[in-house]
Amino acid sequence: MEKNIIIGGAGYIGTVLIDYLLKKNKQVICIDSLIYKNRFAISSFKKKKNFKFIKADLRSSKIIKKLIDKNTNVIILAGLVGDPITKKYFKLANSVNKVGIDNLLNSLSDLNFKKLLFVSTCSNYGLSKTNKLLDEKSKLNPISKYANDKVFIEKKILKLKKINFCPVILRFATAFGLSKRMRFDLTINEFVKEIYLNKSLEIYDFDTYRPYCHTIDFARAIDAVIKSDNKFVYKECFNVGNKKNNFQKKAIVDLILKKIKLKKNNIKFVNKSKDRRNYRVNFNKIEKKLKFKTKYSVNYGIKEILKYLNQTKLKNKNFYGNYKI
Repeated sequence: MEKNIIIGGAGYIGTVLIDYLLKKNKQVICIDSLIYKNRFAISSFKKKKNFKFIKADLRSSKIIKKLIDKNTNVIILAGLVGDPITKKYFKLANSVNKVGIDNLLNSLSDLNFKKLLFVSTCSNYGLSKTNKLLDEKSKLNPISKYANDKVFIEKKILKLKKINFCPVILRFATAFGLSKRMRFDLTINEFVKEIYLNKSLEIYDFDTYRPYCHTIDFARAIDAVIKSDNKFVYKECFNVGNKKNNFQKKAIVDLILKKIKLKKNNIKFVNKSKDRRNYRVNFNKIEKKLKFKTKYSVNYGIKEILKYLNQTKLKNKNFYGNYKI
């Protein structure tokens, strides 16, 4: 039976991916160090016959190697995710996101298995001065530690030689949507929650563009790559998202305000550069080459999160972000 090893599987996107693959009756091994004390996020999977959890760090390459055989796909999601946390824990981020994954790739390079999927980021495009949609051949302009390390690993993967597996790079758009390990430090999720609670919300660089993508669509994209013929994906890089979900921050706020009536508007648009990233992305390659299209819009995500907030009535304590360890 085909085996899918998800490194960093107990996280925001990982738990959605596990759920998606298990529902398709696929075998999943989740490897996670649980640095965010997020064991609760995988508790519902433990009784599933096709699920196995191993507490380990991605730097524990000996443990990971023992699990891999010729019928294995390896998906690397693990790492310190995002600019704030990689700034705060610079040395740890370097040890995990750069050195750790580099060493892991070295240790896997002599193994024979199916596919290796490395989840990268559209943040690699950084600050774009063009009005054109950026595709996989566009110049990368990373402006953060997080994105620079992703670019470093991408280059490492493309230089791998004499390997008996199929490496693929996926540049994810900014995520939104629900997860068993929920994050409310991501743009759309955060804006919805803060506006719902009528809290003070300062929005920096409100006119900058980013592409956004739902958590389930990320899981669908990974599954599409796993199922694809190697000749279509070998050492290929794919942007994952939808051009219709390229949004300015202010436009997202406007969509939310159409669904929430505020007695007092506590939203402040700040003309200061806190996060200068600005890029709109083209997703034609994955649509044409793998026949993959996303299903979920930004508008859908806003309604989904609002429904969740109404149902939980804020009694759910799992309002986590990725700012602290």
